[in-house]
Amino acid sequence: MIQIAPDAPIGSAPSRRAAMPPRHLADLDLPGRQAVIAELGEPAFRAKQISTHYFGRLVRDPERMTDLPSASRDRITEALLPNLLTPVREVACDDGATRKALWRLHDGSLVESVLMGYPDRVTVCISSQAGCGMACPFCATGQAGLTRNLSTAEIVDQAVHLAGVAASGAVAGSPPRLSHVVFMGMGEPLANYSRVVAAVRRLCAPAPEGLGLSQRHVTVSTVGLVPAMRRLADEGLSVTLALSLHAPDDELRDELVPVNQRWKVAEVLDAAWHYAERTGRRVSIEYAMIRDVNDQPWRADLLGRLLAGRLTHVNLIPLNPTPGSRWDASPKPVEREFVRRLRAAGVSTTVRDTRGRDIDGACGQLAAAAVTP
Repeated sequence: MIQIAPDAPIGSAPSRRAAMPPRHLADLDLPGRQAVIAELGEPAFRAKQISTHYFGRLVRDPERMTDLPSASRDRITEALLPNLLTPVREVACDDGATRKALWRLHDGSLVESVLMGYPDRVTVCISSQAGCGMACPFCATGQAGLTRNLSTAEIVDQAVHLAGVAASGAVAGSPPRLSHVVFMGMGEPLANYSRVVAAVRRLCAPAPEGLGLSQRHVTVSTVGLVPAMRRLADEGLSVTLALSLHAPDDELRDELVPVNQRWKVAEVLDAAWHYAERTGRRVSIEYAMIRDVNDQPWRADLLGRLLAGRLTHVNLIPLNPTPGSRWDASPKPVEREFVRRLRAAGVSTTVRDTRGRDIDGACGQLAAAAVTP
């Protein structure tokens, strides 16, 4: 087995030297924030106050933090609430229920995240890297290459920002509280392992230490970084693991998911079953349906044999269009036959609702196109 460090970039190299942002309270647990407050000569309870504003009230404007003394308010917010994400553009579709946000980071890098409102929940799809080094040829993000890993706070801040949008009532017909987070935006989450795990813990810690989400409402995706998958199984978390498989055979997956050239289908699935066994959580198998590429009946049968009897669920994803792609989504009759064969094998299967396609906010479309702010 080829071993790599879980935080090491894989695939295309960063386009420039990584430049991490200033420290933010979301990078720290509550004791860490208290230590920073103590360095400023302030009482420790100020850490709880500023944390309550950020995580509990979704407030980041110092002028609204009236319980902090005016004489020390600026020092505290400068030390623990630097601006990490500058809004560049927001576009919406689905009558406002789907909103894609483009952010500029402190070093000029661009990332995107998507807010999706449903009658019973609000979900945010967040990015863990600026760009992606996995180089999957059907994914716009993968074709853009990797710029750098995001910090823990840059990851968390996307969710907190968009939780504030939901709380404002801007997503009509949906609850006003963010309930679900999926790490399915830009980047390979497990290639930024330590910061992603820290972000999960921060998102799920009770307020004011964190955002107070249920771990069972958090999904972490991966293209199949086997050592990191096995490491995640031992973290004591109960998040959903989503494996972007896209092909049941090594010959095709080597092309569609280049990291398969390091860890083959059997090894990747073995790591997935290890995660399911250790956590008791069902693994989600993500499978983009690509016309005449991976949608043949025999591939459905092979996938069914690989997954039968396992704690798993298949999400079939109609391929979303990306600029310059030579591939297209499978026809609906082909898609239905694929579903039929998987279900006949006893494998739970659904076709994902493709939200955000009209604004390039659907699966595989996030590319953070540069614009003039």
